[in-house]
Amino acid sequence: MFAPAIVNAQASTKLDLATVWPDGNFHTKNAKQFAEEVAKATNNGVVITVHSGGSLGYKGPEQLNAVRDGLVPMADILNIQQVGDAPLLGIEGVPFLVGNANELKVLQKYARPEFDKIATKFNQTILYTVPWPTQYIHAKVKTDKLDGLKGLKIRVPDRQAGDMVNALGMSAVQIPWGETVPALASGAVVGVTTSSVSGVDGKFWEFLKYFYRTNHVWSSQIVTINNDTWKKISPANQKIITDVAAKLEPEFWKVSVDADTASAKRLTEGGMEMIEVPPAMLKEMREKTVGLEKAFTDRAGPVSVEIIAKYKKDLGRS
Repeated sequence: MFAPAIVNAQASTKLDLATVWPDGNFHTKNAKQFAEEVAKATNNGVVITVHSGGSLGYKGPEQLNAVRDGLVPMADILNIQQVGDAPLLGIEGVPFLVGNANELKVLQKYARPEFDKIATKFNQTILYTVPWPTQYIHAKVKTDKLDGLKGLKIRVPDRQAGDMVNALGMSAVQIPWGETVPALASGAVVGVTTSSVSGVDGKFWEFLKYFYRTNHVWSSQIVTINNDTWKKISPANQKIITDVAAKLEPEFWKVSVDADTASAKRLTEGGMEMIEVPPAMLKEMREKTVGLEKAFTDRAGPVSVEIIAKYKKDLGRS
């Protein structure tokens, strides 16, 4: 339990938090729970209003700079969509580098200090991070060979996922989340690489028939606050906010894992079939994308090489 902040004569600090995800998405629910607990713990000294579905007008790739410039005081930012400004934030999206949530925790142990430095450079402070769960390729066709997906136009959220999709013989189309469902409806794309959670958000069963458990990349939402705004909050309330974030982050990680199970079930109930990728097909996927790790480190610099080396050593991998 957090002790309530001392009530004083000053008005409460009111903050907007922008997210592109809809109200039903677990990241949005997490943000709202965080806001509720901050309000309670500060005795309404800090009141955060979560604006879902991109309602403040900022697309996912724009949010890092929107917070930097004070256009919005807080945002729930998808790290892999910021690589144009901060390449290192794409480290979780190196194809097949991370196999599960436990491995992601190891990677973040080494990457998080560098993420914090990036946030500082962009005039903001990271409060908490929560991963997206297992990634799938959602598509109209069923196949047990990689060639069966050849040439399909697949929506991707970022450049690195696009490089992977292209390396696998498909045709990547980089589209923000808000434009993904219209692209499916119009036929501009015939597949999507994303989580089962987003598949439910987009009601993919209305457009697609299959989702492949490729688990090819990972990514995380990062909730940040503009540093000019942060400095105006009292030290006592700053501590309360960071304590609330530290308490909730492990709970939010569990929500992520549970959300995948529930969402995969909902997709199948909607009429889609989950495909367990055959070992030979998965092996071919890994082989065709092996060069993308070096392509990433070339962009992100020596610090990315150090992080990956420490991560692999920790896991006992070469």
